Amino acid sequence: MSSKPDAMTQLAEFRRSIDNFDAALIHILAERFRVTKAVGALKASADLPPSDPGRESEQVARLRELARSADLDPDFAEKFLEFVIREVIQHHKQAGAK
Repeated sequence: MSSKPDAMTQLAEFRRSIDNFDAALIHILAERFRVTKAVGALKASADLPPSDPGRESEQVARLRELARSADLDPDFAEKFLEFVIREVIQHHKQAGAK
């Protein structure tokens, strides 16, 4: 059994790791949204629809498989992707309205 000071030291290390992962996730999401913003502008200029259900289905299947291989709950991965896709589509619709 670990002593309280050892546990607190390890807890602090875990929390630093979590903070680093959170920062990386935010930066990765920001990059993803920069690219999807460009996609939205391209779709708007070419008069293409803001959503692509076929592409979305392919992405859901791909991410579910990636989640399984990473030992992450595929349902969670799908819900996360669906949330991101909804945000992207909303941005595309706004870009098309401008």
